[in-house]
Amino acid sequence: MFAYYVELAMRSLRRSPGLTALMILTIGFGVAASMTTYSVFRGLSADPIPWKSDRLFVPQIDAWGPGNRRAGGEPEVAFGYLDAMTLMRQHRAKRQSAIYSISASVMPSSSGRNRSPIPIDGYAVYDEFFPMLDVTFHYGSSWSADDDAHLSPVVVISDKVNKEVFGGGNSVGKMIDIDNREYRIVGVTNDWNPQPNFYYTVDVGYGPDMPDMFMPFPYAVANNIAQAGWDGCRKGEVDPGSDFTALLRSDCVWIGYMVELDDAMAVQQYRGYLDAYASEQQKAGRFHWAPNTRLRDVPAFLDYQHVVPSDTRVSLLVAQGLLIVCLVNTVGLLLAKFLRRSGEVAVRRALGASRTAIYAQFLTEAGVIGVGGGVLGLLFTAVGMLSVGQVLPARLAAMAKIEPDLLSLTLLLAVAATLVAGIYPAYRAARVLPAWQLKAQ
Repeated sequence: MFAYYVELAMRSLRRSPGLTALMILTIGFGVAASMTTYSVFRGLSADPIPWKSDRLFVPQIDAWGPGNRRAGGEPEVAFGYLDAMTLMRQHRAKRQSAIYSISASVMPSSSGRNRSPIPIDGYAVYDEFFPMLDVTFHYGSSWSADDDAHLSPVVVISDKVNKEVFGGGNSVGKMIDIDNREYRIVGVTNDWNPQPNFYYTVDVGYGPDMPDMFMPFPYAVANNIAQAGWDGCRKGEVDPGSDFTALLRSDCVWIGYMVELDDAMAVQQYRGYLDAYASEQQKAGRFHWAPNTRLRDVPAFLDYQHVVPSDTRVSLLVAQGLLIVCLVNTVGLLLAKFLRRSGEVAVRRALGASRTAIYAQFLTEAGVIGVGGGVLGLLFTAVGMLSVGQVLPARLAAMAKIEPDLLSLTLLLAVAATLVAGIYPAYRAARVLPAWQLKAQ
């Protein structure tokens, strides 16, 4: 029976090609606009590490007190050197790492043609950073806890830097010149670039490039390797600026911090630990205010940081509104088309067709229009995805991708939306009274 309804639908649509094309175009355009903006929103709001984001947490401790807090009484998301090192020494989490940003330059190998320094960006971290965040390696692995303890000059480089400096071969064990210091390479990361870069909690955002290198935090501090990221100081305190030694002694905040906690009990214990630490600092006279701490997992932290741009949310709402407008127009077109066939409906009813059969016939026709609109919507969505870079920064546009599930969802949305739009017109058509229509004929 379904095949028969499809055949009737195709005949009806061929009889009015202009109206059919207009409805397909309306549905295709509305669905494409909605799915294009949805793909951007989904890419920007995706969980960067979904398999363990609920076990990774960002601690916050108020080291500045009232008058220096964020909106809602929130403490800063970064740590000063004193607090970060105390938490690292006390080590109350399964894994943990302090982290700060570094900019440097590397010299290519002596065998290379180009001997110009290559600018690189990376981070100073602890050895637990790598297993905590499931960093993948092309060659080698991370350094050890002993390397942290003994201030070993070791480094992990990215596959990109490995190709530029060593031609892409296994460079583990080789030496690399970074800012006129020699480092032994212990690992080469694979294409590891989670978006957003949630692990650098001081400055969470989106970036097209993966970190170029990682070096041990203790070694970096001991050798006065300056931080290249954001730092903030409380009101009235002088920013040390480029004086790295003064920055270490100050209460300015500039160090990111992340911990891994396995279960709810561990989370509760760590919250208690943060409060206890703040209380100790209060008793010691360093803090003159009640403990003010936070502990958020990765999804909650990204939401708190408002990582997804607000204009992206607005665009999604506007696109959904456009889809609704397109559906309303489609309802009007279908209503006009179906009611124009009242005579046909009356004859079918007089011959014994039920209202359910009339519903099925016209909803099948709406579904066929939805399939056509979905196919056209796929084409428009592809064009929209290719054009995203014209209206969004490249680092954000790169997050929007055409994936199989997006294509399936586009087609499904087009069919479902058209079926919904066809419910009222089909209802009106099914309510036609055969006697009146036959008398009028």
